[in-house]
Amino acid sequence: MAERQYVKVSVEDRIAILTIDHPPANAFNEQTVRDLASAFDEVSANPEVKAIIITGAGQFAFVAGADINEIKEQIDNARAGKGVKRELIVEGQKLFNRIEQSTKPVIAAINAVCLGGGQELAMACHMRIASDTARFGQPEVNLGLLPAWGGTARLPRLVGRGKAIELILTGDMIPAQEAARLGLVNKVVPAGQVVKTAMDLAKKITSKSALAIAAILEAINHGMEVNLLDALKLEEEKFVELCGTEDGYEGVSAFLQKRQAKFQDK
Repeated sequence: MAERQYVKVSVEDRIAILTIDHPPANAFNEQTVRDLASAFDEVSANPEVKAIIITGAGQFAFVAGADINEIKEQIDNARAGKGVKRELIVEGQKLFNRIEQSTKPVIAAINAVCLGGGQELAMACHMRIASDTARFGQPEVNLGLLPAWGGTARLPRLVGRGKAIELILTGDMIPAQEAARLGLVNKVVPAGQVVKTAMDLAKKITSKSALAIAAILEAINHGMEVNLLDALKLEEEKFVELCGTEDGYEGVSAFLQKRQAKFQDK
């Protein structure tokens, strides 16, 4: 595995864990984003990996937002007529899009504060497990800015238009319990149990057929962006594809024989 400055990678039981480690707050600077992109692409291409967990190092933050010093540099450049470095915005958007469109399930294990770009990263993941001490928010408005890595696009899809507008326009932070009530996170667990809970969830999922998992994620991701009839057509096509796989045969056979299926991802 490649050496990276701010992201650590480990693989256990076919589950990759990407840990953002940029003290003190795991803030997203340019290098951290590139390290995460490199790590994510590496484990995504690894055929031995069936699921991916993204978490933050330490007890203070999952990701506490962007590096304000880098943002200040962009503002200074804009005021000096040099223009904003759009590549940094596009790079983050592309990475989060790859995470969202991944055919391997991606779980955010949110160990603590999850703000700005950190919340945008979490929302790009397929599922979110949060510590009961975690806090969530899009505080960019407090800087006279807006979320530019998917905050205005993904938050309304998760919590509804009205609530998303309220949260983004006020910049308010909410506790993990409120985030769960709104549908922003799947589950809240005691502090210190986040990664273990995410691992347990990932193990349950990885016991299934990788082909079925990929087909389901593709159907959901694409289906949310098209009309109902097109979404149903894609479901039909994916179902037909899976019927012709060894895993489809094994799953149905195991059910009829009243035994546990042994999927081979074929």
